[in-house]
Amino acid sequence: MTAQARWVDLSFPIREGMTRFPSRWHPAVSVTRLASHRVERRESRRLVLGTHTGTHLDAPRHFIEGGRGVDSFPPELMTGTAGIVDLMPAEPRKEYGLPDVRRSLGRRRVRPRMLVRFGWTRRYGGAGFYTEAPYLSLEACLWLAGRGVRLLGLDTPSVDCHDHGWRSGNDAPNHRALLGRGVFLVESLANLDKLAGRAVRLMVFPLNIPGADGSPARCFAAQE
Repeated sequence: MTAQARWVDLSFPIREGMTRFPSRWHPAVSVTRLASHRVERRESRRLVLGTHTGTHLDAPRHFIEGGRGVDSFPPELMTGTAGIVDLMPAEPRKEYGLPDVRRSLGRRRVRPRMLVRFGWTRRYGGAGFYTEAPYLSLEACLWLAGRGVRLLGLDTPSVDCHDHGWRSGNDAPNHRALLGRGVFLVESLANLDKLAGRAVRLMVFPLNIPGADGSPARCFAAQE
């Protein structure tokens, strides 16, 4: 990577009232200023947010009882080369299978860090970002995990189809398959469509919350 590498912010800003996954276990985001320079001669804020707010890391414990928490995220995964599976322009609610993944990769190898690019950032801010998102097939997820993927990032809010939720009878099969195999997930990545090429230098920085199921994360990428 050259000294002139252009870093791209892959994280959505944490803002008051920002969009969130539509379920009761994902709280509304609140950012409240408690002190100001005008009165207290300093600034301080209170944050109220969930572990899966905005761009975030899923640890195995999110779906695997007794699984590893976000504080066990391996340091060697936080930064390094990530390969890209390019599925742009993805169609709403479409399942992309193993043939699609293999076609995108061509002769390139699967890396421990992989990013799946659907081009979904443009939908952020509306309900359709969640309900209309494309997704990978279970077969594709198992194939990636079986070839050594340990960190899988996507520019969609979930690795699963929106219909495969709680009480659906097919609850989060992709989450359970990947997290159950020790794969960490980064969901709701922003701006993957601004990256050129097939590999990038990736940086992922979750909060150190002991035992937590996930954490908001700041992420960056630059061309290798």
